[in-house]
Amino acid sequence: MSWQTYVDDHLMCDIDGQGQHLAAAAIVGHDGSVWAQSASFPQFKSDEINGIMKDFDEPGHLAPTGLHLGGTKYMVIQGEPGAVIRGKKGSGGITIKKTGQALVFGIYEEPVTPGQCNMVVERLGDYLVDQGL
Repeated sequence: MSWQTYVDDHLMCDIDGQGQHLAAAAIVGHDGSVWAQSASFPQFKSDEINGIMKDFDEPGHLAPTGLHLGGTKYMVIQGEPGAVIRGKKGSGGITIKKTGQALVFGIYEEPVTPGQCNMVVERLGDYLVDQGL
């Protein structure tokens, strides 16, 4: 299965049978290389990925400045240290799950809820971890 298939079928999928989808999603290597992304995923800078990786290594690193992706600033909210970073911006937000080799990103806007985004992103992330990826 290609990485793009994971993004298209497992991240950008119909979440609840009601036609709700994440706004954007991607799978990115720890080095910032894009493995696959939705057409709507923002163009990001390598230093933004470096900051995210540093927060996984040093939980709380992004809290004072916020999480930046594609020039958008998200307020960091409670995640799982070393495993999941969550951010909020207005009525939307972001979930990032770290696997052994990749970062799984999901960006949502209303009516999708934070819990729905977490479920979709973390389900794929946990699967990739189980596969040694």
